[in-house]
Amino acid sequence: MIEQMENANRVSSQDLAIIIRTVREMLGWSQDTLAALSGLSIRTIQRFECGEPSNTDTRQALARAFELDDIDAYNKPFRLPDPKEIQAARERFEREHVTLEAHVAASGRDLMRLVDTADMYSSSSAAEFDDEAAEAFAGLVDYLRDYGDCSDVMSEMDKLGAAREVQQYFDRLVEAGVSVVCARRKVSLVGKNWPDQTPVKMTIVYLVAYPKGKEPSAIAVQRQVQL
Repeated sequence: MIEQMENANRVSSQDLAIIIRTVREMLGWSQDTLAALSGLSIRTIQRFECGEPSNTDTRQALARAFELDDIDAYNKPFRLPDPKEIQAARERFEREHVTLEAHVAASGRDLMRLVDTADMYSSSSAAEFDDEAAEAFAGLVDYLRDYGDCSDVMSEMDKLGAAREVQQYFDRLVEAGVSVVCARRKVSLVGKNWPDQTPVKMTIVYLVAYPKGKEPSAIAVQRQVQL
């Protein structure tokens, strides 16, 4: 009897889909942004917003993304936030994140030119990919990091060989239906515990794997940089 009452009070998948989609759009978030903040894949967000059944872990991840005090909020009756709450959430998001213009890498050489301008790198996937695509992206990122660390001492012949290696990883991703979205960010960093508090200017490159056809024109990243 108690279990029946709990099930009766649980918000339906269809109702949750409307709630999540409505709140996300009112905040001005894309599905990609919600996926990044919740730690869920873009595919999971899409299924959720279509009203497909979801488990407790998925609902709790979405609750964390919207910074709800009650982590189990989406398993209970739920009310839509009022305009003041929405505005406060939007302002908090803008304080904590930076939106960067992004572009889709056209080739391995395109990625190498980007890495040549970078001091730091960040990589992530915006969806769950199969093993082949995941390994290709991991290999690409590792190779680009190694290239960035030693490119200044490489001969032109070595760079040609590196370009071929990078292109092979890139081609594997293209065949798997994966695009690499890139963004650059210039920052002035000062560590809290640094003896010298003079800002250090650096360029950060972000590489994000997206399903082909789902590439955004901008990505949101944490304003605070973790070293």
